Amino acid sequence: MGTNYDAVVFDNDGVLTTPTDRDVLLAAIASAFDDVGVADPPREHVETLLGPTLSELRRIAAGHEVDPATLWTARERAAVEAQLEEILTGRKRRYDDVEAVDSIDVPTAIVSNNQHRTIANILEHCELDGFEVWYGREPTLEGIERKKPAPYYLERAIDDLGATDPLYVGDSPVDVVASEAAGVDVAFVRRDHRLAADPPTEPQHDIDSLTALPELL
Repeated sequence: MGTNYDAVVFDNDGVLTTPTDRDVLLAAIASAFDDVGVADPPREHVETLLGPTLSELRRIAAGHEVDPATLWTARERAAVEAQLEEILTGRKRRYDDVEAVDSIDVPTAIVSNNQHRTIANILEHCELDGFEVWYGREPTLEGIERKKPAPYYLERAIDDLGATDPLYVGDSPVDVVASEAAGVDVAFVRRDHRLAADPPTEPQHDIDSLTALPELL
């Protein structure tokens, strides 16, 4: 049965486009270490920078005697460049069921933990349009603290849309936590890579395709 949601906010990776291959991101992070003078970082440090807390970044940077902001800027730049290559070659692509978004007649937005520049590249090259608002993570230390599960960007998008009862669509447990923190309903998309996912709280909607959205609305 449909609900009178007045906007829909989407996560990107795993919802609108396929996730970036983990090995691609690890290679980009290793190159970022090299760019700041760390030629052979421990594998653990490279993996931690996939999605670090601010304290983890500072600890790793201090261990290599590198300024954390300098290391993070290099990491973000390398990740943006690597993902753009994935987009341009078609290895990172939009899902076929994104066509269902075209039938949604309420305002839409994107809120992603990926870099804001990467979301811009996706919008430009993956035939995604019609989104009134979109936020990716700022390539700054503040951006680390503001990413989901913090509701910072989600709340900004909702305010920008002027929505009072939006639906958030995500594919990760952090999306469920962020939506709960923002006080909004969430539709959890169970793509193939999320079939066994166990969100910390039960989402209001559990769907296997974006084609279910028009009925929810």
